[in-house]
Order: sequence, then C-alpha cells, then structure tokens
Amino acid sequence: MGASTNMKLKYQITIGLMLALAIAFMGCGHKTERVEPPALPTVSVRAQFIESKTRVATEEVVGTVRAKLRSVIEAKVSGKIEQMLVVPGQQVKIGESLAVIDAREVQARYDQAVALRQQAEAELKRMIALFEQKILSQAELENTQAKARVTIASATEAETLLSYTKVTAPFAGVITRKHADVGDLATPGKPLLDMEDSTALRLEADVPEAVVGKLTLGDKLPVRIAALEKELAGVISEIAPAADSASRTFLVKLDLPGTPGLRAGQFGRVAMPVGETAALRVPVAAVTQRGQMELVFIVREKQAQLRLVKTGKRIGTEVELVSGVSAGEQVVVENVAGLVDGQPVEVK
Repeated sequence: MGASTNMKLKYQITIGLMLALAIAFMGCGHKTERVEPPALPTVSVRAQFIESKTRVATEEVVGTVRAKLRSVIEAKVSGKIEQMLVVPGQQVKIGESLAVIDAREVQARYDQAVALRQQAEAELKRMIALFEQKILSQAELENTQAKARVTIASATEAETLLSYTKVTAPFAGVITRKHADVGDLATPGKPLLDMEDSTALRLEADVPEAVVGKLTLGDKLPVRIAALEKELAGVISEIAPAADSASRTFLVKLDLPGTPGLRAGQFGRVAMPVGETAALRVPVAAVTQRGQMELVFIVREKQAQLRLVKTGKRIGTEVELVSGVSAGEQVVVENVAGLVDGQPVEVK
C-alpha cells in the first residue's frame, strides 16, 4: 500500500511540471506590438556644393618687434657726469637734455678762446683804422685779418666742445636703458643711455634661403603678435642682401602699423609665401563641433547625412576639409545645429 501511494505522488508531480512548462511556453509565444518612432519633420536648409580652391601656401617664421629708430647715446667729451636727468621708461623730446658732464677743462679752453677772439677783433679794428689813414700797408692788414679768423675759429671750436657737455636727445622717443649714473666718468665711445622711437615699430625675422627668394620689397604679409588678438599687415621694408654664414638665413624687416599694445621686444610670427596648394573648402558655419568630433551634413536623396570630417586651415569665412567629403557633394551651410542624421531636408 505504501509503494502504490508513492507512485501516485510521483505521477502527480510529473503532470504538474508538464502543465507548468506548457503554460510557460504559451506565455513566451505571446507577441508584443512594435512601437514605431515618430517621423522626423522636414527642415528647410541652405546648401552649397563643395569645391576645391587654391590658396597660397605659407610657412610661419618667428621674429621680434623692434623700433625702427634706435640710438645708443654716448658722450663726445671726457668728464664726470654731473647730472643724469632721465630714467628708463621716460618719454623725451628731440633736443631735450639727458645728462650734464662736468668738463672744466673744456670750459677753461672756451673762456681762453673767447678772450683771444675779443683781443683779435679789437686789434683788427685798430689796424683797419690805421689802414684807412694810409699808415698801415695792405699786407699788414691782411696778416691781421688772418690772425683774427684763426682766433674766431678757435673760439667757435671751443664753444662747440662746450655744448657737448650737455647730452641731448637726437630724436623724440623713450629711454630704454641707463648705462651710467651721476659720478661716473663719461668718455667718448662709452654708452650712457639707450633710447628708441616707440611710435614706429617693425618685425625683424630671420628667413630661410628657400623662402627669401619669393619676397620683394613692398609685399604685405600677415603678422601675428602673441600679445595681440588681431592680425597685423606687415610691409617688407628691408631684405638683407647676404645670408648669415652661421644660420644660412636672411634678415627681413617688416614695417608694422601703429597699434595699441604693440611694443618693442614682443614675439611675433609672419606667414611667408612658399607656393600654391588646393583643398576642399566650405563655410565655417557648415562645420559643427560635438565634443571632440567635427561634423558636417551632406544632402543626399533629400536627407541630411551626417559625416565626420577633419578640418585644416581657416581662410577668412571658409575652412578647409582634409577628409570626410568629396568635391561636388552638397553640404548644409545653414540650420546645422538642429539637424539629425537621416532627417528629411528641403534645400532652399
């Protein structure tokens, strides 16, 4: 009786499991309805064909901004510096006194020359009076006149030397460096001050010999100064006739327009022409940035097709496309930001 009961129990469990599996398979066979995404609206866009355009290929050369007019101020006579009237950074006018040299020997020579000149002039007047009275001969008068001219010239020379004791500015500009101070001995050839005209600046660059042959005086080249935001137009004013024997480069100088913030000593770059190159170009507005990716939309079969591109040099309002598109394709240049891949478009 016990064995019969166990057999019935196992049979019931087996039947239950089979029913459960059948219900499970029936549940799996139930199909869910597929929800279709809403259709994208048609967007009106402006597009243009991608063209290959040529441009002048350039090579950037570094340079330094310097003043066109620079001067090292030196003394013309020896003596101790009695007064130093300027400091670095000070603006000075042409002819303004910069330093005074105590040259007592020059002053003494001048006083002596003036006394001799006065004596010679008085003697000449007396000789002329005697000549008019027929007391003095023509030869004696001419001899006195010659001596008077010598003394007058000596006095003029001494006066000129005395004027050198006051060191003056040769042009209007700014003092950039001071080499000596009060009490120092000033001698001819020894620098006292450096000054420059800060209103007229230029970029000086060492240009490779392979590039300098494509330059001519008067050419306008784009110049970028690190401290300024806008690009400047530099005009070539000088090209060195010979190359530097060590670097094999030619010194080229470009005049720069007066610009606020432009100062001597600043670092700059100038784009030198080296030839012509062709590349595909599109308006800058056609390229959109999404993270680190650069994208454009191509119109194909009335749909916007997303393309991953790589941009190159920017020229004005256009940018070069190095990869991702081909010439002759239509690129969307308006309403790019709101487009998605595959969206229907209508070209204006």
